Amino acid sequence: MALNEYVQSGGKYLRCGYTTGTCAALAASAAMELLLTGRPPENVALVTPKGIRVEVIPELCEYADRTAPVSMTAEESAASMAAEESEAGMSARAAVRKDAGDDQDVTDGILIAAEVTAYPEIENEKGLEIRIEGGSGVGRITKPGLDQPVGSAAINHVPREMIERAVRKACGAAGFQGRVDVVISVPDGEKIAKKTFNEHLGIVGGISILGTSGIVEPMSMQAFSDAVCVEIRQVRKMSQSGKLILTPGNYGMDFLKEQGILRGESRTSGDGETNSPEFPIVMCSNFIGDALDAASAEGFREVLLVGHIGKLVKVAGGIMNTHSRYADCRMELFAAHAAICGANGDICRRLMHCVSTDACLDILKETGLCDEVMRALMESMEKYLLRRVNGAYEVGAVTFSNVHGVLGVTPGAGKMLERYRLEDV
Repeated sequence: MALNEYVQSGGKYLRCGYTTGTCAALAASAAMELLLTGRPPENVALVTPKGIRVEVIPELCEYADRTAPVSMTAEESAASMAAEESEAGMSARAAVRKDAGDDQDVTDGILIAAEVTAYPEIENEKGLEIRIEGGSGVGRITKPGLDQPVGSAAINHVPREMIERAVRKACGAAGFQGRVDVVISVPDGEKIAKKTFNEHLGIVGGISILGTSGIVEPMSMQAFSDAVCVEIRQVRKMSQSGKLILTPGNYGMDFLKEQGILRGESRTSGDGETNSPEFPIVMCSNFIGDALDAASAEGFREVLLVGHIGKLVKVAGGIMNTHSRYADCRMELFAAHAAICGANGDICRRLMHCVSTDACLDILKETGLCDEVMRALMESMEKYLLRRVNGAYEVGAVTFSNVHGVLGVTPGAGKMLERYRLEDV
């Protein structure tokens, strides 16, 4: 079933899709329903972390290890499982086809499959235990610094949470207690992965199961930039404060919520987030320079840039469009500033071979250089921000990591952040 959600882009309406993580959770849900009720579901649905409901018709839903009558009731199915040896378990599999909407995505149209195996352990003290693994076509992590540990399947934490929630819901409805093993697989996943950056990141053998919101929102680069500028113009008309917060995406929004800044009387923007007229927050994606220019054109007096270090470290190199197709010098910037701060050649080489900024931070913390290097990066970040705004308004930046917390604050940004916390918005 096509997702009936749209975003406006360049005067056009583009249809949204759903992520590989959403597909994996839906497939697991369908397989569990068959296993626990004896009936293959006609369709399965879930509510994504973004709050949008996705409903699909599974392309495959069958028993994996034995034939069972589809007319089996839930009680008969539960009784049958209880009679099985726990070592044998019972398995079912289902598959859901990825729909990226109008987004240009190499994973559009591929099948995401889930095989579930239930072990009815009556005396299991843990109640319901769920284990999630990756099978054929799902990548395996070989380098540190990614969302999951080395050796794990490349199934990020939000998709894992979605899969577990879907399985728990099905088990709760059937009254099942015991252990459930879930294996996610992707036919042709290894072939598809060659069109991605996975190998560069140290993910081998297949694609990653991704998604923080569960939804894919399509936009062309220019249309997205134009949309950001339009939103900045709109919020300026609604705001009397002359203040603006820019953040690249969902990580920044989550951080602002944790800091108690995103709150109060609000309107709902197109991305579903709350946004106070007196305290506007705009998601600028990769278009940091364009957003800063738009803020100047609209007469804002104060702009605070808040973002994950993986994006904002590029600003310390003067890069104002942070999309990887334009520039990805994150490790080079860490290595260069570490060298300035006294790091030896071995440390710089290790930084250059990292696959993520969190991996760089791990090395810097291990060597006692983290605070000094972050100060240097924030100073450089401020220099380029000031150069871009050219005195049009006060500007500052705060950067953080989901693993390491707040990492750096440019001069002046700390005072801005504290004022925002105290204001009654």
